Amino acid sequence: MKITFIIILNLLLLNTSAQSFKQKQLKFERVKDAYDTKWTDLETLIKNKGFDAEKFRIFIRVFKEEQKTEIWISKNTKSKFELLKTYDVARSSGILGPKRTEGDLQVPEGFYHIDRFNPLSSFYLSLGINYPNASDKILGTEKPGSDIFIHGSDVTVGCVPLTDDKIKEVYTLAVQARNGGQKLIAVHIFPFEMTDNKLNKHLESPSYIFWKTLQKGYLFFESRKKLPKIDIRKDGIYDIVLQK
Repeated sequence: MKITFIIILNLLLLNTSAQSFKQKQLKFERVKDAYDTKWTDLETLIKNKGFDAEKFRIFIRVFKEEQKTEIWISKNTKSKFELLKTYDVARSSGILGPKRTEGDLQVPEGFYHIDRFNPLSSFYLSLGINYPNASDKILGTEKPGSDIFIHGSDVTVGCVPLTDDKIKEVYTLAVQARNGGQKLIAVHIFPFEMTDNKLNKHLESPSYIFWKTLQKGYLFFESRKKLPKIDIRKDGIYDIVLQK
């Protein structure tokens, strides 16, 4: 009897742990509202695509010139991603090219991940991006800037705004993925869709060489629908590890 009780207790603890992140987030009014108004339709979409709505992974991809944000979904680390939804970026700032210094109004370009969930954002809800990463710190100035988010509203000084209505969906998907076990949600931000034709239009750009390194990651995902392994060299350049 004692062994049975311990097994049941352990199962309850495991279930509580699995739900803890979502439950903590749902204590915030805006997150609860996002789930109440958006999750039913999102859950239906996810299930219709053949995924488990309680356990999936997402990947976020942003294109600055096209002003769109894509949400991709996969079953696990070994399966391919499928496009789930695409959102228009509500407003942009700066020009094409990476962010290198505080106050330059640039939206970063590179390979990042979500490092913060902010349910009390000044821009409704927001997901923090780990800018500056190691590459940005090497290639940027002594003050590369910080606090880059995917957020609500339609204003920006270097972030990715989606409007309050759309961030509800993206935030909910991110919470759900995190709650299902995804510890790292990748975010790739590109200046544009990095086909050869589009890249060759920018041969004279001072960012061209840097963009060539980004293109390797873009093409890897385009051909395999899996995320590449990305290293950062001592000179700050991204090194795409071409896995078999």
